[in-house]
Amino acid sequence: MYNSKFSSRTLLLPSILLLLLTAAAVFSEIEDADDLGDIDELIAIDDEQENGENSHATAAHFESRESGKKTDVLSRAQRVVLELSGDTAKRAIEENEYVLVLGYAPWCGRSAELMPRFAEAANVLKGLGSRVLLAKIDGDRYSKAASSIEIRGFPTLLLFVNGTSRPYTGGFSSEEIVLWTRKKTGAPVIEISSVADANEFLKQHSTYAVGLFDKFEEPDYGEFVKAAAADNEVQFIETSSTEVAKVLYPTPTKPFFGLVKSEPEHYTSFDGHFSSDEILHFLENNRFPLVTVMTELNSAKVYSSTNKLQVYVFAEDDDLQKLLKPLQEIAKKFKSQMMFVAVDIREENLAKPFLTLFGLEDSEDAVVVSFDYNSNSKYLLESDITSRNIEEFCTGLVQGTLKPYYKSQTIPDNKNASVLTVVGKTFDELVINNPANIVLEVHTPWCITCEATTKHVEKMAKHFKGLDNLVFARIDASTNEHPKLQVEDYPTLLFYPANDKSNPIKLSTKSNMKDLAALINKILKTQDGATKDEL
Repeated sequence: MYNSKFSSRTLLLPSILLLLLTAAAVFSEIEDADDLGDIDELIAIDDEQENGENSHATAAHFESRESGKKTDVLSRAQRVVLELSGDTAKRAIEENEYVLVLGYAPWCGRSAELMPRFAEAANVLKGLGSRVLLAKIDGDRYSKAASSIEIRGFPTLLLFVNGTSRPYTGGFSSEEIVLWTRKKTGAPVIEISSVADANEFLKQHSTYAVGLFDKFEEPDYGEFVKAAAADNEVQFIETSSTEVAKVLYPTPTKPFFGLVKSEPEHYTSFDGHFSSDEILHFLENNRFPLVTVMTELNSAKVYSSTNKLQVYVFAEDDDLQKLLKPLQEIAKKFKSQMMFVAVDIREENLAKPFLTLFGLEDSEDAVVVSFDYNSNSKYLLESDITSRNIEEFCTGLVQGTLKPYYKSQTIPDNKNASVLTVVGKTFDELVINNPANIVLEVHTPWCITCEATTKHVEKMAKHFKGLDNLVFARIDASTNEHPKLQVEDYPTLLFYPANDKSNPIKLSTKSNMKDLAALINKILKTQDGATKDEL
């Protein structure tokens, strides 16, 4: 759950203290299933309550949102979720066709954030007559039972179908949990047959996909349903009535498929061939807003987007609001070519991991960057942040004329240094284009064994002092990058021969100084014969 996407994108989203406080309030309202004893009795009690209230939700009227009833709805919803224990977890899964289980821990802020949404989703699904049982288990208290049903982290959502678990791949709002659960348990499409139902649906939904067909039998319809079942995020609506369709989408003609979103680009029509693959591709290219404002809730979706060219704008929230409309206009010009994401720079959990990749983690000013995950390259807008400059930046990305950005510290003063300090900006000058042989130490501040290697290099530099054809240098790989420096292990010692800088020789960092000096002398002999006495 809450996983990210790429190696340099593996972004850990820590728990928020406020959510831990919220958890106490949530847990105080949860009944202990152990005291009630039997699962069947619990379910019967819920059913009896439900029937007594005579609540019959329809597909078009998804859930009640009357502000005065929110507390009652949540309290009632929490009673719908079955609390599992070590004794009841296995039985609940074995005796029900569909069980959606939330594994949580009392100390987990993410769990506290998710549980009220999960409870609300349970209430909606029960009102819709869903056969899915929603349950939760305290994985910290019942660790063996949780582990036996494959819950190993918190929070975790798993759907069990006839006892077999399936990973949850949907969103984390109550609406998204309901949508995903219904799609995976046999209801991927909602049919709307009247104008009244269509208007009622619109009161509850702002994002959906609508299909208009003569009959729910033709091949195009089959592909539509297939795509609806495969998609995890968009509610699909079907109708055979043109009048109904016009309420949901202006001027549709049979057969028709279109996407509706609550943003400036409100309507997007599908004009491809009616195949499930093309429909899904259409949704993937259009499901996000023109500019996605990243939050803790949608960050996982952003990371998993199939759009491999992404532009990020980091600024304080007030500045982002001012930039939003100009960004949307720019995004329209590059639709389907790249994804635009806005991030509040004060949200460190969201912004800092990205900015660190540019050495800008302490920046308080607005920043515009881009990532091309096809070539694993990153780019930085180094001019003023104006609409014109951002558009030119995006044009360069599409045309491939921008130079990738590599981190670099400021250029240091190496006067009288026995070991030169190399930074990203001086790597070409001091290593690649230097006519001498170069011994380069690559290190990082967090490397435990780098200190010993640094001392060896300093001693080697003193020992070989006087040889004009040999230079010792070091570079901090945590703050400096270069396309020709690809190192994954630290420390690393590289010997760059004067006559072949493109093929550095890796030296052992575990060798003693005598063996290291002997190896350097051996390499030098193959170059021009100039060597130094053995240690």
